[in-house]
Amino acid sequence: MTAREAAVPRQQLFGALRTRLRARTAAWVRRRQGADRLPVALERRRLYILPTRGGLAFAALVFVMLLAGLNYGNSLALFLTFLLAAFGLVVMQQCHRNLLGVVVIAAEAPAVFASRAGTVFVTLGNPTDTPRPGLEAALEAPPLARAELPALGRVRLAVALVPQRRGVVQIARLRIATAYPFALFRAWTWVHTPLELIVYPSPAGSVPMPVEGTRPGGTRTRSGAGLDEWVGLRAFRDGDSPRQVDWKAYAREAPLLVKEYHSLGAELRVFDFARVPLEGTEARLAQLARWVVDAEARGERYALLLPGAAPVAAERGPQHRHRCLTLLARFGSDASAGASP
Repeated sequence: MTAREAAVPRQQLFGALRTRLRARTAAWVRRRQGADRLPVALERRRLYILPTRGGLAFAALVFVMLLAGLNYGNSLALFLTFLLAAFGLVVMQQCHRNLLGVVVIAAEAPAVFASRAGTVFVTLGNPTDTPRPGLEAALEAPPLARAELPALGRVRLAVALVPQRRGVVQIARLRIATAYPFALFRAWTWVHTPLELIVYPSPAGSVPMPVEGTRPGGTRTRSGAGLDEWVGLRAFRDGDSPRQVDWKAYAREAPLLVKEYHSLGAELRVFDFARVPLEGTEARLAQLARWVVDAEARGERYALLLPGAAPVAAERGPQHRHRCLTLLARFGSDASAGASP
């Protein structure tokens, strides 16, 4: 066995031990703090602080200077050593104080389509007249979101994550931390406020939308969005077709807007999982998501039928769109993403 082959089992062993230690630590912190209900003020008993790598290097330097000063009996070296040690203690106190008293006001995770960037929004408040620079928010792992919290103010941090598949991502806890000042120490805390991130199926497929219903009497079938009644422009929503974007307005440095049409004689769409002419559950769900997004963009009424779920009556609007896409995301318990990111 070569040295490289022998190193692989050691790395796997260390990785397993690290994962187990983190799980035990997380369970201990959860038992110690309990569940949280927002807003939550960060009290002294729930804050943890440890030196960073830079802080450990600083402590090693001070220790070496102490040994050298004692060995040579150099009073100036000992004075500088004790001065640096006092500086380190002040930095530790300031780092802890920078997080103490911060209020976690709210946390939310808006729904997102699979394989697209999602965001967890964390709102922090500062009830004191002292600014709190260098605050960080994160999930179990990076990336971090950093912000400066003004005195008697609040700030909203956006923590990014990219779910890879549809379902429900359970976010068990959030980490609020700071390394201010000088990054010699890091103070942090865990906020146990369970969040659910709904991950819609990624809209895909080219099967034409079915028509199940009739138009009002005296109306004729009209093809193409251009023959429908113009409603106006609305803000771009994740999942909208690029063909409906008003690119001329975007070229004039306007926000990304979508052309919206509505027809008084619009068809009633019934999207039935069992009648999607595709193989595989995920392909059918992706096609249903495509139909829901397109029908909503056209202002049409649509219903949704899924096996094992109550039928969704025909309606339209943002809430109806969210309800249908949420049912598609939750369809099939085996496909739900139950672990934290």
